[in-house]
Amino acid sequence: MTPQRDERLTAVLNKRQPDITVVLENVFDPHNISAVMRTCDAVGIQDIYILNHKIPPHRKWGEKSSSSAAKWLSIHQFTDPKSCFEALRKKYKKIYTTHLSTDAVGLHELNLTESVALVFGNEHSGVSDEIIAMADGNFIIPQVGIIKSLNISVACAVTLYEAFRQKSIAGHYEQPKLKGEQLDTLKKDWGYLED
Repeated sequence: MTPQRDERLTAVLNKRQPDITVVLENVFDPHNISAVMRTCDAVGIQDIYILNHKIPPHRKWGEKSSSSAAKWLSIHQFTDPKSCFEALRKKYKKIYTTHLSTDAVGLHELNLTESVALVFGNEHSGVSDEIIAMADGNFIIPQVGIIKSLNISVACAVTLYEAFRQKSIAGHYEQPKLKGEQLDTLKKDWGYLED
């Protein structure tokens, strides 16, 4: 690895945010998943969780919209909601779902500087009742139009850039957060990948 490439990979890894993740529940379109992956990479999210308990597991992602973002992320696939949530609870303090309900809070009211997992649901039916029941709360993206929903990849991008804004103000990108074995493994693995 050239010194320039080592410097570039180190700079990116030093901005990774291991205290925030995205969970995609039964998202059908692989292009939507790929678009979410690209946004995750852009804001420094390393881990993404794919939970498919009502549709078959995905074998590949839509390549055009991702620009191969998947290879730079740690993707965790689950087919059982309880197993997925057990893994999430070990790493994240709060789990919030995107769900239009009477108890939902606006996106800008969430504290996205804390350790958090954000769950986005299926393109047609949203987050399932089972997942909503296991989460710590629901949030909505404020809107004033007739249609009260956004495409999942757009909703995720809006949410993650609010997290990026909050975390930037709080100084989360100024000090490296990845450490030890995870950092060493990613740097080694990334050294073999092409941009």
